[in-house]
Formats: sequence, structure tokens, C-alpha cells
Amino acid sequence: MENHTVEATTSRWADPRISQWLMTLTYVTGAVGYFIGFYKVGSDGAEAAVGPVALLSVGVVGVISMVRHSVFHRSDATRMGWDLGRRNNFQIETGFANLAIGLPALAAVAFDWGVAVEAAFVFAYALYFAQVTILMVIDREDGKVDVPRVVTMLLQTAFLGYFALAALSAANIKPF
Repeated sequence: MENHTVEATTSRWADPRISQWLMTLTYVTGAVGYFIGFYKVGSDGAEAAVGPVALLSVGVVGVISMVRHSVFHRSDATRMGWDLGRRNNFQIETGFANLAIGLPALAAVAFDWGVAVEAAFVFAYALYFAQVTILMVIDREDGKVDVPRVVTMLLQTAFLGYFALAALSAANIKPF
């Protein structure tokens, strides 16, 4: 009876439906941030647009991604076909990286640290996604590239980069 309980507990933590739900929540939250950002670019300008993107597409997405990668690492590993049957510290570190960018992005918006700081965290997340995209393309043992995932990552990178650089430009802050 005890073995059954242990197996049920282990399989519950490895259930890919949990991380799939969190991944969907990530996509929806990020998309809402981009939608509001694009709306604000047209109505209020790029300086106003970077805030919702920093808040939702970086901050909330970063926190949800940390929960998915770190707390539910077995579920996420199973979802991606990476379940090693044990903890994968690389995946947990990825969650920490998401939190390290997402949490300060939330603080930048909540405490009104200004356009430059918000844009910096948005740009940092763009760089993170660019690097992940490169890794996804070059690090394939089977030689197959998941084209839809690469396209999604490139769009993330492009949107985040656009909002960050447009906000800095509109605020007359030289990014380079």
C-alpha cells in the first residue's frame, strides 16, 4: 500500500497537465501584455506601452515560468520529454533566471521606477529569449528543429525588443 501512495505522489508531480496549464497561462498572460502594449503604442505612445509589457509579458510571465520550471519541474520535464526520473537542476536554474528578471520587472512597474528601468528588464528578457532560441536551434541531438516553438521564441524576442527600444527612443534615452 505504501508503494502505491509513493507512486501516486511521484506521478502527480510528473503529470504534464500541470505544466501544460501553466504554459498556457504563460502564453495568455504574455499575449495580453503585448496586446495592451500595442494598443498603448497607438493611443499613448511607446513610453506608456512598455509598462504593461514589463508587468505582464515579463513580470507575471517570469513568475509563472519560475513556478513551472522550478516548483513543478518534474511536470514540466515530462511535458517536454526531458523527465530523467529525478530533479534536473538545470531546469530549476532556468526557473530562477525567469524569476530574476520577472520579479524586478514587477517591482519596476509597481514602484514606478521609470521607463528606462522598465525597458531595461523588458530588453533583458528579449536577450534571454534570443539566447534560448539559439540554444534550441543548435542543441538538437536528433537534428530536428521544432519550427513552431522557434517561431514563437523569435516573436517573443522581437516583441520584447521592440517595446524596450521604442520606449527608450520615445523617452530620448540612448540605448547604445
